[in-house]
Amino acid sequence: MEKFYYWGPLLYHTEINNKDIKNIKSLCIKDVNKDFRKDLAGHIIEEFSIDNNKLLNIIKPYLDKYAFNYKHWYGSNLKSIKINTSWVNFMKSGEYNPPHMHTNCDLSCVIYLDIPIKLKEENNKYVGTLKQGGPGSISFNYGEHNKNVINNITLFPKKGDFLIFPNNLTHSVFPFKSNIERISVSANFSITTG
Repeated sequence: MEKFYYWGPLLYHTEINNKDIKNIKSLCIKDVNKDFRKDLAGHIIEEFSIDNNKLLNIIKPYLDKYAFNYKHWYGSNLKSIKINTSWVNFMKSGEYNPPHMHTNCDLSCVIYLDIPIKLKEENNKYVGTLKQGGPGSISFNYGEHNKNVINNITLFPKKGDFLIFPNNLTHSVFPFKSNIERISVSANFSITTG
């Protein structure tokens, strides 16, 4: 008999369709009254809170698919999911997110609404090991680095990518030099299982 075991956190990756990207973008307003930087780890000048309920209505079908995979991975049902906080990042040249985790929640996510072609070109020209990522990449780390153990997943996102992960999974975003604006939305969730 052959067997292998799932180990570590579930990092779920799906894609959002163009209609839903457009609807989420409509929630992303640069409003100084919704400045969210004091609650975040990023070195990003423009980070603003967005409407939790409106975002949840748009992403609910994707969360239902996540719930199916959650049961497959962890062996328990995801009974409910609620957004605690949500925000938009308008990331520009030189800005970044240092390695961090999210608090006061169970799950977190990031949705990529705009990845300009200049950023993709900059990333393609990056010289370095793939494990170290590159300009505009997101990196997830779990556990210690050991031989024959995967402890890092680094991705260069594309428009529409939707990643869901445990709140305590350490992650970071690499800076870039291109004179562009990369737009992403993040949210923190509370869940009940059983």
